[in-house]
Amino acid sequence: MPSTADPAAAEVPATSATTSDVPAFGWSAYAERVNGRFAMVGFVAVLVIEAVSGETFLRWAGLVP
Repeated sequence: MPSTADPAAAEVPATSATTSDVPAFGWSAYAERVNGRFAMVGFVAVLVIEAVSGETFLRWAGLVP
């Protein structure tokens, strides 16, 4: 017996939830936006580490004596 569910309703949307960009690999606007967001999170994490430890990030990580 065939299913009564609509096959079009189960499709994944073609665009991102927050933008009209289509998620894609490579040099795309979507990839650049995601990369920028991760860079901002990383920068804030470094600032938090420096504020909590009282040392520079490089000294805290052991890269500078």
